[in-house]
Amino acid sequence: MTAQSRAFWVAAPSRGEIRRESLPPLGPGEVRVRTLYSGISRGSETLVFRGEVPPSEHQRMRAPFQAGDFPAPVKYGYISVGRVEAGPPGLTGRNVFCLHPHQDLYQVPAEAVHPLPDGVPPGRAVLAANLETAVNGLWDATPRIGDRIAVVGAGTLGCLVAWLTGRIPGCTIELIDVDPARAPVAAALGVGFARPEDASPDADLVIHASGAPAGLATALGLAGFEASVVELSWFGDRLVSLPLGAAFHQRRLSLHSSQVGSVAAAQRPRWDHRRRLGLALSLLADPALDVLVTGTDRFEDLPEVMARLAAGAPGTLCHRIVYPGAPE
Repeated sequence: MTAQSRAFWVAAPSRGEIRRESLPPLGPGEVRVRTLYSGISRGSETLVFRGEVPPSEHQRMRAPFQAGDFPAPVKYGYISVGRVEAGPPGLTGRNVFCLHPHQDLYQVPAEAVHPLPDGVPPGRAVLAANLETAVNGLWDATPRIGDRIAVVGAGTLGCLVAWLTGRIPGCTIELIDVDPARAPVAAALGVGFARPEDASPDADLVIHASGAPAGLATALGLAGFEASVVELSWFGDRLVSLPLGAAFHQRRLSLHSSQVGSVAAAQRPRWDHRRRLGLALSLLADPALDVLVTGTDRFEDLPEVMARLAAGAPGTLCHRIVYPGAPE
């Protein structure tokens, strides 16, 4: 018998809808997952929703279980937490994370799901994809013990980067954002906070994650002599102007890109994507990270929710989508 599911699709730029889909009988080596929660990655998903993926990136931007093509119609997303309803005995009944779009019931190869470690609640596991990006970004950035580190942009990714670097002995971390309401979040994560105009200069390492060109200009201005600025934002099809005159050359600054699609070069001989995601999931045992989940809505309301987030929703960090049957 075929099972029925519901999935969120970007039907046209800036317009989403929930569509019914039929699932075929479960095949050998597959699992059927009933979704409990999914998460919205505000950077890439809102760009996809608005139809802002440049044609040159249509193939590289594809998510693992994406259906359709950019700009639309497309089923896109990669943050799904659910319970295995059917499949191999070792996985049936387990709570798992999967890089799957927003859908209430789906089937994937068993190796595509990652069982949640003990001590990681399903509702917090929606942070896994952003935390994996933060881990890879820090592998690219190579922070050192005792560094003064500036993190520009206190969105979900920037907050996770600040939290990770704050666990390195001797490091001084300043999370920088234009929104003063991010200060209590920084405090809950154990790091400092500043508005751009009040940020400390001469950082040993600057990591940019604001998604705004002005934020990258701020990052360059905060870097000390021969320091590195690591860019974690993705701007889609927007052109970005940078202040590469002034003191950029005199201070011998370096600007590096980081992207989660490839494991950082220094780790690549020993790490693959599965091991990296497993590390991110294990780090989610810290309840301090619950401060990053700032909004919750029902799956049925996702078209309106995505439109609201794509238009700009002040105060939102990780937005969690709740499915029928999820724990209260």
